[in-house]
Amino acid sequence: MNAHWHWPSETSLCLSLPPPPNALTQRRLLAMAAELRGTVGLLELVPGLHNLTLFADPARLPPAELEALARAAWRRARPWREALRERRLRVHYDGPDLAQAAAHAGLSPARFVEAHAAPRYEVACLGFLPGFAYLLGLPTELAQPRLATPRSLVPAGAVAIGGQQTGVYPQASPGGWKLIGRVDVQVQPLFDPAADPPAWLLPGDALRFEPA
Repeated sequence: MNAHWHWPSETSLCLSLPPPPNALTQRRLLAMAAELRGTVGLLELVPGLHNLTLFADPARLPPAELEALARAAWRRARPWREALRERRLRVHYDGPDLAQAAAHAGLSPARFVEAHAAPRYEVACLGFLPGFAYLLGLPTELAQPRLATPRSLVPAGAVAIGGQQTGVYPQASPGGWKLIGRVDVQVQPLFDPAADPPAWLLPGDALRFEPA
């Protein structure tokens, strides 16, 4: 695999993989992160969608040593055979953009819901909002263009599709993805600062949507 190494800053090293993202290579990145976690001088590991960024203290882990360590860990890393955990969320598929999204896919709303709920998604990384999980596994035919004008407020718990990604908004936020459903975040909070860990979904988890 053609891995690309670059330095976003003097103290951070990023490994980026070529598109498209997939669960197997994302698991390999997460396995690499798990191996490196706890390394003396390594301050933080941040997995992204088909990338991993390492932040280090150069006084304890000089750049040359960091890169040698990271490259060796990548060569050794093997994808996890299975996701860490399987989570489930009940979804009310009644979003304001469901009919439009289904029409774009050439499906009836009922068939669109069935196709969206069928996969076993995997959490690639967290980002955008605290606890927002980027999911791998959306069927290609369900991909959606983003809204021409983003909404100023998307409610917490909204299930949405943007491009080849689907996800659930943990908090109310502006957003430009198509809204196809909702989960009750009062029943299942997706982000709780008082919890350990605060995010209910973590990189490496699997997720199934269950039509309510």
